[in-house]
Amino acid sequence: MPDWKKLIEGKIALAKRGAKPSAPNPNVRVPAGQKQVNNFPILDLGIKPAISTAEWQLRVYGLVENEIKLDWAQFQALPQLADISDFHCVTRWSQLDMVWQGVRVRDVLALANPHNTAHFATMHSYDGYSTNLPIDALLDDDVILAHSVFSEALPREHGGPVRMIVPKRYAWKGAKWIKAIELHEHDKRGFWEVRGYHNDADPWLEQRFSDDE
Repeated sequence: MPDWKKLIEGKIALAKRGAKPSAPNPNVRVPAGQKQVNNFPILDLGIKPAISTAEWQLRVYGLVENEIKLDWAQFQALPQLADISDFHCVTRWSQLDMVWQGVRVRDVLALANPHNTAHFATMHSYDGYSTNLPIDALLDDDVILAHSVFSEALPREHGGPVRMIVPKRYAWKGAKWIKAIELHEHDKRGFWEVRGYHNDADPWLEQRFSDDE
């Protein structure tokens, strides 16, 4: 088992390096406090679950009219798209122009028909991880459940077979190895959010820590 305390302290230390938050600059693509990279670093909680496409499922439940469970074939049968977006990690690196292939989250949510009282979502992962977002944040065109990156199947170390991509938030909001989306009326903070990370995670506002809320 991983040393959770050491892993958590290490990631928080990486995120805290650098200057104090500064005003966003709309003329640049890399947010303040970030460094552009080209090697797609690997960060996780020390667990990389091995989930085959044969056993992978995605459940959508909670405040929905129709609870659903998609297997791999059903997921692949949904409308597919390729999307290019930038990827910003709270540990102060950004990779630009990443090419993802997958399914829009809003298309999956539409299958479940959320209730009018469903305002927030918790994403659950096969490694026990969770993170939270308002449902409105999941409805953007560029928020996808990605199964491929740069035209190759998403590697296990990067969250394969499927991870969520939320380009307008720090990358911890995009759950790797995703297995479920749970819809609630009220917000419920996830793994990093209860450990001091900002609940909103906007990289352009440098919303790294709950101290800034």
